[in-house]
Amino acid sequence: MIHHRHALTSIIALVLTSALVMGCSPAPEPTPTPTAAFASEEEAFAAAEETYRAYIDAFNEVDLGDPNTFEPVFIFTTGDYLKLEREDLSAMHARGDIRGGTIEVIEFSPQTYKGSEVTARVCTDVGSTTFTDSEGVSLVPADRPSRVALDLTFIVAHGKTLLASAEPVEDDRCASH
Repeated sequence: MIHHRHALTSIIALVLTSALVMGCSPAPEPTPTPTAAFASEEEAFAAAEETYRAYIDAFNEVDLGDPNTFEPVFIFTTGDYLKLEREDLSAMHARGDIRGGTIEVIEFSPQTYKGSEVTARVCTDVGSTTFTDSEGVSLVPADRPSRVALDLTFIVAHGKTLLASAEPVEDDRCASH
């Protein structure tokens, strides 16, 4: 059985841990100042929202019986989050789990844009999303709320905005939508 918090997060998103590695060298040569990934915050936030909505659309099309349907989900994710998505979907496939229903994005609220990182909070309706085992027994906790808020982090790399983490958070505003 999937751990309750892990199951909920797998439905929508999972955690990414980023590591930055810095090299040391004596008297580095001056380098040009890197240009921003986007011309404005609005552009960055629009790209993040577009990525997340496309990710949810892809996830809504997942058939756990057909691993080929997983690939569209993976193209919107990166790092440890991508790794966890691959592991979770593969495990659900191997167990014979069945996914039904859809996730709906209720509200996407931009938070910050700095360098190559964009953060946002999203409110999603997961009330119609189901996960059952091969016997038809629900894997969704009985007390799962129908609306879930997530804090999202996106990384911009090579001209692409990718989902790097999604953390469930308490948000009364989302719950009352």
